[in-house]
Amino acid sequence: MNKKTMLLGATALMFGTIALLPKMTLAYRGDASVQGPNYTEERHEAMTKAFANRDYNAWKALVDGKGVANRVTAENFAKFAEAHQLSLEGKSAEAAAIRAELGLGQQNGGGMGQGKRQGNGQGCLNQ
Repeated sequence: MNKKTMLLGATALMFGTIALLPKMTLAYRGDASVQGPNYTEERHEAMTKAFANRDYNAWKALVDGKGVANRVTAENFAKFAEAHQLSLEGKSAEAAAIRAELGLGQQNGGGMGQGKRQGNGQGCLNQ
């Protein structure tokens, strides 16, 4: 009986972990309201200022080569910042269209090589 109870408990724990794992590993998915694991108030303010001023260099220093940093360039940063603003305004379809145009496929595991061990599946907003 004790062995059976332990086996059932271990099985329940395993299934619980499996159910929660995708939510923990796919942090940012195009929703500007989601705070990433590296979120701090200071970093958020600096990121907001970089987007508002369309300051690619400030943004690039903040993301430190992570996430979409290898796809967003000085040339397409204004478009990326526009997608950020649209996302904040709740216009997720328009923001997603711009991200897709920039090759930043979000959702459905299509972004940043998810499942291919490339990138980290996070955006740049609230890391």
